[in-house]
Amino acid sequence: MSKKPTKATITFDNGAAPIELPILTGSLGNDVIDIRSLGKHGVFTYDTGFMATAACQSKITYIDGEAGLLYHRGYPIEQLAENCDFLEVAYLLFNGELPNVEEKQQFHKSIHSHTMLHDQMGNVFRGFRRDAHPMAVMVSVVGAMAAFYPENTNVADPTLRKIAAMRLLAKVPTIAAWSYKYNVGEPFMYPQNNLNYAENFMHMMFATPCETYVPNPVLAKAFERILILHADHEQNASTSTVRLVGSSGANPFACIAAGIASLWDRSMDPRAAIMQKTCYEVLNELGLHNDPTLKLAMALEKIALEDEYFVSRKLYPNVDFYSGIVMRAMGIPNSMFTAIFALARTAGWVSQWNEMNADPEHKIGRPRQLYTGETRREFVPVDKR
Repeated sequence: MSKKPTKATITFDNGAAPIELPILTGSLGNDVIDIRSLGKHGVFTYDTGFMATAACQSKITYIDGEAGLLYHRGYPIEQLAENCDFLEVAYLLFNGELPNVEEKQQFHKSIHSHTMLHDQMGNVFRGFRRDAHPMAVMVSVVGAMAAFYPENTNVADPTLRKIAAMRLLAKVPTIAAWSYKYNVGEPFMYPQNNLNYAENFMHMMFATPCETYVPNPVLAKAFERILILHADHEQNASTSTVRLVGSSGANPFACIAAGIASLWDRSMDPRAAIMQKTCYEVLNELGLHNDPTLKLAMALEKIALEDEYFVSRKLYPNVDFYSGIVMRAMGIPNSMFTAIFALARTAGWVSQWNEMNADPEHKIGRPRQLYTGETRREFVPVDKR
């Protein structure tokens, strides 16, 4: 077996001196050529979309889509989805280890103590049109939190960063549910801290002042899995947005609002396999196998899993496909799907944002460009053009 290289050499065909660059090896994944010294040699790299660029070091999430691997702090997603609740996973992402019994209880208590929104924030919601998309409302309200919690804008203080993270984890479900309630013209429902994280969101979505809502335990468990499976996805577009905005020292609420704004939605990854099982559990619980839309979705699943065209190209149903079926069965409208993914991803965003701020090597993000516009030219007065 050949020895792994420890450096790479760039040579030039114009006789310029070659440049040696170190090769960095992580605990998992591809090796990385450290190009940070290139700038002093007068050259940059060109990589549209950063498809071959590692913009940071991170210990939080590892993904290998081809192999179907997703690890949070080293734990396979299958094990976390089967054995943890969402707040345990959020604690793991932020702190690096799973909580013990006492830590779990204290974390749950801390989250519950922050679920209420400042009363004046109701006025922010009422400033929107009734048909405003829930995602647009969420972006604005989360960003507005900086005006209501200004003490959490000092990103240099680890204690204040932690409080800001807990506030976001606690309040984003309330904001998401209220975005829906405002859209459909129903009264806002306040959080019930005797319910767990998933149940509380379902209560705020579906309860009304004139009717008690008791969350179905099968649906609550299914929703919990949706949150866990969407909690973090390494350095994707939305996470990279949070890091890039955060690199400038922006307050945490602006960073997460930017992540929400940028959230966008091949091997049969483990998240999809877990959600497939949950999907069937929900359909059995609700007796919805004959719903026309859901029947069509399941027929599409069968085609995607069995048809040679899809199989040969590794075009498998992903986790969002099954999550969509589950949420549709639960009565959650399509307009709320991305809002719920943003709710779940908040756990990953605040963890990535905190890790970046704690990194002594972190710098303000400043991507370069390959300029292809006009070179210098002289101004011509308007009457002579």
